[in-house]
Amino acid sequence: MRTQGENILIADDEVGLRESLKDLLTIEGYKVAVTANGVEALNRLQVEQFDIALLDIKMPKIDGFEVLRYIQQNCAFTQPIMLTGLIDVKLAVDAIRMGAYDYITKPYSSDDLLKVIRRAIERKNLLMQNEVMKTELQRLAGSSEIIGESDSFKKVLRLSGKIAPTESSVLIHGNSGTGKELVAKFIYQNSLRADKPFVVLNCASIPDTLIESELFGHEKGAFTDAVRQKQGLVEIANGGTLFLDEVGDISLAIQPKLLRFIQEGEYRRVGGNTVLHSDVRIISATNKRLENEVAAGKFREDLLYRLNVITLELPPLKERKDDIPRLAQWFIQKKMKTRVEKSLSSDAIDMLMRYDWPGNVRELENVIERAAILSQGEVIDAKDLALPSRAMSMGGSNAGGNSRIGKLTPMKEVEREHYLNVLNTLNWNKSQAAKVLGVSLKTLYTKIQQFQLKESG
Repeated sequence: MRTQGENILIADDEVGLRESLKDLLTIEGYKVAVTANGVEALNRLQVEQFDIALLDIKMPKIDGFEVLRYIQQNCAFTQPIMLTGLIDVKLAVDAIRMGAYDYITKPYSSDDLLKVIRRAIERKNLLMQNEVMKTELQRLAGSSEIIGESDSFKKVLRLSGKIAPTESSVLIHGNSGTGKELVAKFIYQNSLRADKPFVVLNCASIPDTLIESELFGHEKGAFTDAVRQKQGLVEIANGGTLFLDEVGDISLAIQPKLLRFIQEGEYRRVGGNTVLHSDVRIISATNKRLENEVAAGKFREDLLYRLNVITLELPPLKERKDDIPRLAQWFIQKKMKTRVEKSLSSDAIDMLMRYDWPGNVRELENVIERAAILSQGEVIDAKDLALPSRAMSMGGSNAGGNSRIGKLTPMKEVEREHYLNVLNTLNWNKSQAAKVLGVSLKTLYTKIQQFQLKESG
């Protein structure tokens, strides 16, 4: 079985042994770096990523134990394998207690060595998946199935299927809650990188001062809280896919560094001077019109061109209403925690179809979850759906007579009233209100302060 070019570091002061190791591993398809002592090994580890480190225990100046300690503290996914003579097996066992993956005794069998290396690579891949994807997988648990039979949504999926096997950058545009991340994951799962990491960065949820460190990592001592070296997401995603959610929120200070990385695959950790390399495919998403952001001087035009080699437009839920009954039933099955199998009444379905869903699929999911939990019996009726009646699109959305839409009212007053109505309808649950409004929580707090909104009662 051929390898996929994993990087292996050899640190051994015996010239013949390290050269024979290099020849063997190169033939097997690995990328091999050779060092003659612990000092050289540490220097290489500081500037390069390695999947495996083959470390001789006894080396002059700095021995294998010191290199092992450095790896444990700074190289989260590198798997150390100790090389030792028969008389030093006890030292090798001590090294395993310190965190080494395994040890090989000299003289070694080529077959045994290759088996250990393959097992170590499998462990490294598993650690990466657990570390990088566990939060995302938990958040998406049960939601990875894409539901949609409407013509507009099937058009998006057909185009996604065509571009998935390519290496092109993809920009997904759509309102908040339309399922941009699910489409990004669909592209990844059908790409040639599906066996490599899928790493997600929500650019709107991280302060500007931290986003560079999240993307590119940092060196120990780069800032006050940098107590150890940290790998950035571009480094962790090497060989795989990096999904930049809400990419329009990346600050102008970081955009040139992101552009250079997309163009050249080069980056520097915060506080570091060494140029590092990583090979990732970029999929990004935004609810903003980046062309307008460029015109306003908030987004670099050259970065936009790099991101939107291919652009996907996700339709809002109000333009794919044929999917609402199917989506609603899916959410009922997903969210139900009891043994009672529930269904929607015809009146409930009618109400769902008449609502315009400003929060899109995410709002529908929240409404269905609440109704499934609080409804009595096996049938969810219209009265169980927490929808603002004034927002219904059929039968007169202005029935209450209080809406200012269409009247000679300043837009700021209309916006203020809309924000206040949504907040009151949701009992001032700000997280849910932000989702319904299609804005970030930070933006919602800004609007509350700007409009001087206050919770009644």
